[in-house]
Amino acid sequence: MLRLAIITSHPIQYYAPWFQHLSATAGLNLRVFYLWDFGITQQADRQFNQAIQWDIPLLEGYDHEFVPNTSKRPGTSHFWGLQNPTLIARVRAFQPDAVLTMNYNYASLYRFLWTWRDTPLLFRGDSHRLVPETGLKAALKRGWITQLYKNFDACLYVGQANREYFRYHGVGDDRLFFSPHAIDNSRFMAQTAAADREAAVWKRDLGIPADHRVVLFAGKLIPKKRPLDLLEAFLRADLPQVSLLFVGSGSLEEAVREQAQASGHGYIYFAPFQNQSQMPRTYAAGDVLVLPSYGSGETWGLAVNEALCLGTPVIVSDRVGCAADLVKPGETGLVFAAGDVDALTNCLKQAFDGQAQLLPNWGKAGQQHIQRYSYNEATQGLWGALSAQNKVWKPRFQPQISVG
Repeated sequence: MLRLAIITSHPIQYYAPWFQHLSATAGLNLRVFYLWDFGITQQADRQFNQAIQWDIPLLEGYDHEFVPNTSKRPGTSHFWGLQNPTLIARVRAFQPDAVLTMNYNYASLYRFLWTWRDTPLLFRGDSHRLVPETGLKAALKRGWITQLYKNFDACLYVGQANREYFRYHGVGDDRLFFSPHAIDNSRFMAQTAAADREAAVWKRDLGIPADHRVVLFAGKLIPKKRPLDLLEAFLRADLPQVSLLFVGSGSLEEAVREQAQASGHGYIYFAPFQNQSQMPRTYAAGDVLVLPSYGSGETWGLAVNEALCLGTPVIVSDRVGCAADLVKPGETGLVFAAGDVDALTNCLKQAFDGQAQLLPNWGKAGQQHIQRYSYNEATQGLWGALSAQNKVWKPRFQPQISVG
């Protein structure tokens, strides 16, 4: 049985179920090496402005270990947040046939990349270049990343924008394998009926009129998510019998609340951060989910996967990494130019244009489409990359720099 080591920053609610799936179905001897314990203990999330501890099991059903992190300020918000001096020794003791890393831009992972020569090395990332970069700094960055990717024998891409990112940095088609971003589709879809019932009660408790349809924003109220764009577009659209619901928290929460109150609109509602077990109900409360993100930070947007599983169609900006893969305009939702409030306003008007079955039909099409983005498909891509490593191991590029 092939022994696979996976190195990742911390337990993540989207990845842990995939690791469980791999351990149960993929015929792998798997061990996940975590470099930080965020998510399983209650710790502050700076963007949510509160302490977070996920309420679904993240460590069950697969082999794992936590590598001691000696950083004085542990986390993924800065380069030095993951410092794990024993990482190489811990992975080597497992004697893997291959190693898959899910991150690289941290101190411990650079050390690992520059040192590891034992087995094939794979990388799965989700970066994109939907925001063009120019100038000397951008050219130097491109050159550095291009050299860095020479360390990997294969790269797993999660979608079209991510594939183009790898190609832009010199990764040839022979080293690229499709392993789509996915969530636990079965968990979400199995809760559809219950989520609908719970959502009806929740909307009543929030004060949303029973005859209103709902525009939903679910996520961090932070600048890159552009919640204020959605608020302005909603006010401009002036949609009859439609409410706007913001679910989440963050640095812009006060500003969004203040502007909503100042508008005098009577149908704008707010709900606090919802943990993982409450997300099916959250998406079921919306008739359409809007993700108006701007910038390069929205590498994918897994909230879109979740919403589509519940049959909730989506409106996303063209800077959202999953747009080209998951949002089929006029079929599963709509795409608009990021930062263009008029365009978002028009999308809202189109979605609520009076055709009673428009949004439900988009939702049904989305629920069918998202089944192609599953843990099964992600696993097939991983196996394709592993199967391609039947070659003589050879040294790879090694940067001539040291890290502390």
